[in-house]
Amino acid sequence: MIILLHVVVAALYAAAAFALWPTGAPPAPRHRDAGRLLLAAALAVHAAATWSAVVRPDGLDLSFVNAMSLVAGLAVLFAWATGILRTLPAVIPVVLPVTAACALLPPIASSTFRFSYADEPWAATHIAVALVGYALLAVVALQALVMTGLERRLHRAIPDAARATAAPLLTLERYLFRLIGAGFVLLTATLASGILFSEQLFGKPFTLTQKNLFSVAGWLVFAVLLFGRWRYGWRGRTALKWILGGSVLLALGYLGSKFVVAVIGNEPAWMTSR
Repeated sequence: MIILLHVVVAALYAAAAFALWPTGAPPAPRHRDAGRLLLAAALAVHAAATWSAVVRPDGLDLSFVNAMSLVAGLAVLFAWATGILRTLPAVIPVVLPVTAACALLPPIASSTFRFSYADEPWAATHIAVALVGYALLAVVALQALVMTGLERRLHRAIPDAARATAAPLLTLERYLFRLIGAGFVLLTATLASGILFSEQLFGKPFTLTQKNLFSVAGWLVFAVLLFGRWRYGWRGRTALKWILGGSVLLALGYLGSKFVVAVIGNEPAWMTSR
């Protein structure tokens, strides 16, 4: 039954991607409405499937496969809620198929590792804020990549099928940095709570492990990016380099550690501080 639920989620995302796929002209009203309904259904079923996979009686199961599925689902939710899927249709062929694939991962592999403090409200809040922040910044990285492609095509006067239905690049750029600001605030809250209240949250003092080092380095990269945007007006390729650099560091800090646990089968000491 659980496997079937995840298959249904993947099928709904695939169907929504097919209905909303950019073709260079605005989609027919019936296709647009069908795509929206399919996407809403995919998000609802994905939420139910993720809840059943993550929330267990003995704690939260945030193994690599569950974390990938959860972050991917949140990324689609934020891309839809913020209007990016509508204003930047070129995101659709990437984010929806990738999320469909991630939704199939939880039944494939299981983990015996549980966060025993799942019932602690502050620890659960800390984890929730972190996941939302990572998902927002994942959307930022995806949007930045698509915008860079659009900008290059615009400069070279190359026709782009998805460009016809996209908002102006300056408008998209403003959306992009609003998302970066929101994600940075959540990331700051995550790191601050982890550093200041690590002993209360996790029962051990904060230490600068490799996992935490990647997260702090990613935070610094986004801090420099926001300062550069405010002070020097960074945009385009310059902003993309900083966005991708920060996103890679955060992925290494969170999902990278989950992947190592999934591959080697236990929790290394340098990952256990938070």
